[in-house]
Amino acid sequence: MQHKPTDIELIEQSLAGDQSAYAELIRRNQRFVFTLALRFAKNREDAEEIAQDCFVKAYRNLQSFQGQSKFSTWLYSIVYTTAMTHLRKKRVATDSIDDEDTFIQIENKPSGYDVNNVENRSRSYYLNLAIGQLLPDDAAVITLFYKGEQSLDEIAQALNMEANTVKVKLFRARQRLKEKLERLLKHEAKELI
Repeated sequence: MQHKPTDIELIEQSLAGDQSAYAELIRRNQRFVFTLALRFAKNREDAEEIAQDCFVKAYRNLQSFQGQSKFSTWLYSIVYTTAMTHLRKKRVATDSIDDEDTFIQIENKPSGYDVNNVENRSRSYYLNLAIGQLLPDDAAVITLFYKGEQSLDEIAQALNMEANTVKVKLFRARQRLKEKLERLLKHEAKELI
């Protein structure tokens, strides 16, 4: 049976110049980093850019990882700060309603109702839709806690907050998520009737 290296071993190998070790760290974390980035950015292109920036920043600062927390916690703190910086820099594009391209974009947008896609009716679909409607901070706390399976202390480290603050934020985010789900499912029930 082959030994699967720990994150710490991969970090040490990466610092020694082994690029395949860092590639393995990326492989282990890329899905969740992208998911978290998508929660902030709300679109695939920006999320991909944020995720890529995060891995570059992590590589450049790998020597500063001290091992006091899990590598994933350290990495998620980079995702959080990178996403917040990205959102602050991103200009909100405003189009004139008279602009012909605006109408073309609106006409080409798929409707929220897709008869051929039964999968969109699943619990996961509505949960992700509701999380997507949360504020970025709420979505991050919910995603880190439930999908990332991070403890309150780990989330506190990643978001540079006190654990009690994270606990309160998680409680409030759950309440907001519940409200969003109730609205979505109420709308869905009306569509089905």
